Amino acid sequence: LIPILVFFISGFLAPISKGPEKLSSYESGIEPIGDAWLQFRIRYYIFALVFVVFDVETVFLYPWAMSFDVLGVSVFVEALIFVLILIVGLVYAWRKGALEWS
Repeated sequence: LIPILVFFISGFLAPISKGPEKLSSYESGIEPIGDAWLQFRIRYYIFALVFVVFDVETVFLYPWAMSFDVLGVSVFVEALIFVLILIVGLVYAWRKGALEWS
């Protein structure tokens, strides 16, 4: 409740000034050169999405690996099924050409 209240109070009390400096892009203190809007190829987003999926997989597998001796074989089977599902997704992405950077 308090963070929401502070958010609305700061929005109400903040000065509103929209000059040309506010509307320009910020380039680490350097004078902006050219247009700030760049269009990325869709291949970059697909490659980044595959990376995020396997990065999250690592986050999920680490606790399982650390507590494997306590939890037993059933957790190993669950982790194996989880990895196999992700491998199927990786093979699909590979076949579709999402991992080729050309």
